[in-house]
Amino acid sequence: MENTRKPQSADPVARVAAHLREYLFPGAHVVLGLSGGMDSVCLLHILAELAAQLRFSLRAVHVNHGISSNAGDWATFCEALCRRLGIPLAVESVDVAPYRHLGPEAAARAARWSALLSHDAEFLALAQHRDDQAETLLLQLMRGAGPAGLAGMAGHALPARFKGGAGQHQLRVLRPLLDWGRIDIEAFVRSRNLEWVEDESNSHTALDRNFLRHRVLPELSGRYPHAAAMIARSAGILGEASDLLTQLGLQDIAGIESGDALELRGLRALGEARARNALRAYCHVRDIPSPGFARIHEIWLQLREPRQDSRICIAWEGHVLRRYRDRIYIERHESRDAAGFEGARWEGEPSLPLMALDGMLHFQPEEGRGLSVEKLRSAPVTIRLRSGGERLRIDTRKPHRTLKNLWQEKGTPPWRRDRLPLLYCADELVCVPGIGDNVDWRAASGERGLIVTWQPFI
Repeated sequence: MENTRKPQSADPVARVAAHLREYLFPGAHVVLGLSGGMDSVCLLHILAELAAQLRFSLRAVHVNHGISSNAGDWATFCEALCRRLGIPLAVESVDVAPYRHLGPEAAARAARWSALLSHDAEFLALAQHRDDQAETLLLQLMRGAGPAGLAGMAGHALPARFKGGAGQHQLRVLRPLLDWGRIDIEAFVRSRNLEWVEDESNSHTALDRNFLRHRVLPELSGRYPHAAAMIARSAGILGEASDLLTQLGLQDIAGIESGDALELRGLRALGEARARNALRAYCHVRDIPSPGFARIHEIWLQLREPRQDSRICIAWEGHVLRRYRDRIYIERHESRDAAGFEGARWEGEPSLPLMALDGMLHFQPEEGRGLSVEKLRSAPVTIRLRSGGERLRIDTRKPHRTLKNLWQEKGTPPWRRDRLPLLYCADELVCVPGIGDNVDWRAASGERGLIVTWQPFI
């Protein structure tokens, strides 16, 4: 049964303008994802009409997945449309093969996001609407998602993390049509006699979203005429609940965070539900994929183990959670073997990236502190990894001590030690960033010195 709800009477262009005024600023650069379908054609015309009024620049991007035999015709249509409107268009051809393990729909989405987010702009405008929101919530329900997943799409947000990787630009995503129904969009394009293309795959009910669109939602709307609107409303309410849970998690984290780790005792004291919520919030603010339900349940079961020597190593989506001295560390799983690092030479540059170790050494000049610049000129300065048995004297009142002992005293987790750079001048160990400098190589009062620090990329 068709949705018989009448289109909203308010001026549709004014509705979009009101939404955009909340976020856009004069001179903003906006890029629009243009498929050529009815929804994106509608948004393109509205944005083109508002660009001068709201003083933003507009470009469009068409992503050609190369899946359909009609893909070339769709790109040609978008080129002609943008040419008539005077809107610059970039056509991006993408390869979905690297993402096929995600499934056909998710693979196309990941490839599309990767292309869209590669463009230099402040805002990315997308034409998703209320019916899309309802479909998204139903899909997430079938996946057993929590409040964050059931919140669906936000009208304004930073780009979400997608499996398979997306661009690194922090584009703000705008969805100005999110409170529009499909009937509103169709009424607008027909009132303007606009043309659009039809993707034949949209009728394939073997795809999950199309099954919901053509089979499930029409049945629901036949019984409950405002089903899509009510489902979308619930997504908005769940979005608020998800935000509140994140705020609670951040408050809990503030009380148990210690450097780049979490105190296990404090995490346990929160109880299971709040501890799991805190871990999700911790991941969220660090742009780490949140563990799924089964994984985070497994994490909690192991964190409950009271033994201090209980080792934990749980991996998910390129990241890993480990335990050391009753602290919890969540970091990127190192795919590269540090044993392949063959050393490097420092030539006096202020910063030295060490890509094999996923970090960078910084050399900050400072008078009377750090390593003596004059002494470092006496021989080549090289960077090496530990081989075992290294000793360093960092206190004039104490003898040389092993690096293992110094790292243990510092609380450096064992799995990090083999990836930490050591500075040598000739064959003498002169500095271990984070531990200290060799006392015999320190700058004297009034002498030029260098403070050496190590900054991981993660």
